[in-house]
Amino acid sequence: MKRILNITCIIGAGMMALSTASCKKFLDQPSESKANSETIFETVGRAEMVVVGCYSQTFNRELYYQLGMGTDECMSTEGETNSKNQVANYVYSPANTPTSTYTAMYMGIEYTNVAISGLQKMTVSSEGDKAKINMLLGEVYAIRAMNYLNLIRFFGDVPYSVSPVVESGIFTSSRESRDVIYDGCIADLQKAVELLPWKSSGMVSTTERFTKNSAYGILARVALYAAGYSLRWDLTSYAAGSVHIGQRPDAARIKELYKIAADACKAVIDRGENTLLPSFETVFRDLNMRKYNTESMLEYGQYGNDNNGTAVGYTNGIYVHTSSLFGKSQPAMGVTPTYWYDFQDGDLRRDVTICNYAINSDNGREMNSYSSNTIGKFRVTWCDKLGTAINKRDINWPVLRYSDVLLMYAEALNEYNNGPTADAKLYFEKVRTRGFGGSTAKIGTTPADYQGFRDAIINERKFEFGFESLRRTDLARWGILYETLTKTKQNLINMANKTGAYANIDLYRVYKREIATGFEDKVVAIPYTGYKQLSSADSTQLAKSGSVVLRMHGASKVNSQGVLTANAALVTNLFRGLEREKVEILPLATSIIDVNSGLKGQQHPKY
Repeated sequence: MKRILNITCIIGAGMMALSTASCKKFLDQPSESKANSETIFETVGRAEMVVVGCYSQTFNRELYYQLGMGTDECMSTEGETNSKNQVANYVYSPANTPTSTYTAMYMGIEYTNVAISGLQKMTVSSEGDKAKINMLLGEVYAIRAMNYLNLIRFFGDVPYSVSPVVESGIFTSSRESRDVIYDGCIADLQKAVELLPWKSSGMVSTTERFTKNSAYGILARVALYAAGYSLRWDLTSYAAGSVHIGQRPDAARIKELYKIAADACKAVIDRGENTLLPSFETVFRDLNMRKYNTESMLEYGQYGNDNNGTAVGYTNGIYVHTSSLFGKSQPAMGVTPTYWYDFQDGDLRRDVTICNYAINSDNGREMNSYSSNTIGKFRVTWCDKLGTAINKRDINWPVLRYSDVLLMYAEALNEYNNGPTADAKLYFEKVRTRGFGGSTAKIGTTPADYQGFRDAIINERKFEFGFESLRRTDLARWGILYETLTKTKQNLINMANKTGAYANIDLYRVYKREIATGFEDKVVAIPYTGYKQLSSADSTQLAKSGSVVLRMHGASKVNSQGVLTANAALVTNLFRGLEREKVEILPLATSIIDVNSGLKGQQHPKY
């Protein structure tokens, strides 16, 4: 096992920097010259503040922004020379590769390594303190595993360390096989579920920290990734010819991983503490209102000035004019136009997930055209107030929801048994039924064969977790990223040309313009009447009657991405760098390799 910590991820000298930078504001500490791992871990209270500090490096804007776009649901709305647009469209190079996630995840890993070392050395006498230390250990084991998952799913084989830099004295490292790291993460999470309390114990009052419930959920997620497909190459030769999409070579271990995922999900289900909310809409209204519920299992906290820098609701929200009562919201992410028609009629998740309107300067709701729909789950109009700032809306990030546990359970059972069991179909249908407002009559027939059920899971996750930064690497772990995006682009061309499955879609939508009057807005979507054809006379008459006529392939009044034609930039530039067996994994940034001599000669072979 190689020991690592990239030099860019070292904070000062490891623990001393952790104590002075991450925990200083929380703790009544001695002078900085005396602050070290021994003084920090003198009391359970101080140790807890170290663990709380570890959460700050588990998420950042890059994870949902650059790395969340480029899917059949989400596209960049920025110009083609913008690095975010390039990454979203698979125009990669070591010069434009994002680095924030890489460095943040390793920073968090170093924090957890220090915390694990310190906690293991603590001696306490009371049973209460022993239980608290076990809980804290469980949290940092889970955080470390989750951070490594975020590294692997975007960068593949990466450096791996489970020791603090100040103890190992090693400042450079090489890539380690992702299978080794995955197995280490599985072991960490298995320790975590043993050490952590259930949410119902009351030891953890916030969904922003791990419990046994959420550790089981992340264990299932890691196991599915570890068993799935990914872009791989020979770590000895780094030959371009060795690059391929495949699973780990040990078939028995793959089978075991699916069992681990299924068992982890079943533990949560059997416990009965988490539930699906009756309404999908309520899940995200609660999120925007900072309300915890039984469906949300783990969130990344966003409140106030100090820990609210990911711009949730601003970069990935709905368009709101700067002069409106809601304050400016300027999304740089948009809805891939075909996504609207991927949803079946009656699926209530569509209008929550995709916002079909923008807010103009007079607070009027203006309907979006096909090319201008925005992300609806994190809309500022559903908040109860402006928030800390326009780019700090105090909206938490949903890391894990109970619906994910149910769909992971269904998927793992299908993979393990080479076909869906009764439980797999039951829990798949629970999620799907909720999406259709509780109507079992609308969900259709659940496939009974392996491939059909697998395809149903692939689709269902698209509808349930749109814009939650899971889709891109979900497609990669299923081994279908290239195929899915190639089909999506052709579908978009057909949509622009009004051919094929899109031959009879609405060319016009007619609606009544209304004014939003305050926060906690009850509107989910602007109601409209769709028209396949509309004469000039009819259009004029509708306008005279007070309706607004919108040409759906045209530009919206605000937040316009332009006219939707087959030769429009938003169509021709979509996925323009896509190349199978290359872009499924990002190259390492030049700056990352420059500061870590252990990575010299270990760049992604296709770059």
